[in-house]
Amino acid sequence: MRVVIAPDSFSGTLTSPAAAEALAVGWRRHAPDDDLDLCPLSDGGQGFVDALAAGLDGRLIPLEVTGPAGFPALAVLFVTTEKSGQVTAYLESAQACGLDLVPPAERDPGTATSTGLGTLIAAALEAGATRIVVGVGGVATNDGGAGLLAGLATALGLPGAQALAGRLTGGVTALRGITPADLEVLNPLRERLAGIELVAATDSDVVLLGFKGVSALHAAAKGATPEQAQELDLALADFARAAVDATAQPQKLVALAGAGAGGGLGFGLFLLGATREIGAVLVADAVGLSRRLAGAGVVVTGEGNLDWESLRGTVITAVARLAQEQAVPTVAVAGQIQVGRRELLTVGVESAYPVARNPAEVRASLADPAGRLADRAQRVARTWSPRR
Repeated sequence: MRVVIAPDSFSGTLTSPAAAEALAVGWRRHAPDDDLDLCPLSDGGQGFVDALAAGLDGRLIPLEVTGPAGFPALAVLFVTTEKSGQVTAYLESAQACGLDLVPPAERDPGTATSTGLGTLIAAALEAGATRIVVGVGGVATNDGGAGLLAGLATALGLPGAQALAGRLTGGVTALRGITPADLEVLNPLRERLAGIELVAATDSDVVLLGFKGVSALHAAAKGATPEQAQELDLALADFARAAVDATAQPQKLVALAGAGAGGGLGFGLFLLGATREIGAVLVADAVGLSRRLAGAGVVVTGEGNLDWESLRGTVITAVARLAQEQAVPTVAVAGQIQVGRRELLTVGVESAYPVARNPAEVRASLADPAGRLADRAQRVARTWSPRR
């Protein structure tokens, strides 16, 4: 039987290529004769570049950028040349300003910066890219992309860059009261990127502001108190209003799905003319998942925590949708599962299996994530690839 193994990363413990390999190791223990096609994926967050580099030909360019807490962080550009000759650069916000780059006790979305992502975009331009795809998600920041804009403008040496960068030294709340005149650098930025196809590959469809905005929904997970989340929302409202006015963009830009993705990085990219794509769908299409599913007996996907958010535009739903089109059953293996079978069936997942069912098993899986995932995959294979 042919088996496609197409997981996302596992919550900071395993990259998607490492998760795919662990699933394959376990599967082969039970079914060594099965033909396994490893196709690691990403939803735009952590592991975005790894997944694409595993499935496409191209070159990796390592760079040192400013991380979310101001310390150096290692990031990588993945540059490919299409058959048409177009040069595409893929880059990952989680490498430049990821939540995992800041120790839990030090996380503060009010001071975390996305400046490093701007540096990455500038490096993509220098590499000759005419299409730049930014994986958006898994970040420590909540700055509406202001840091990314300041970092990009600084790297390009544009007038007005230092004014915005200087203001951000006071943190995100320093954006309160900002005016269009303070953001004169935005139009030169837009002009520099004219002719560049910019894509925000987001892991979320959250909007920027309000009760359903990024500060209200996600700032707490990055270390914010409820009071701080409200302050962040107010600061982003002032920044968004001034930025839209400075660039003569329509007000609806603020309310676009994905504007709040990555702590508002979606909005910052939209200001520069980016279009949005669902990260999981973009990666699946780029690595040819639909073609690779043809004739498969089953597809195995997974992620660290399968919860209600997993049912909205993630790797698991993208895999299940493509598999349904070819009548291939989808099986999910996750660190933990917090939704029922009925909910999973609605998105096309036939069965789901947790690696850990109780606190003791969680501790064991964190101590040996690849080994425990392989063990679970071996047991799953007994059901889905029975020996004849």
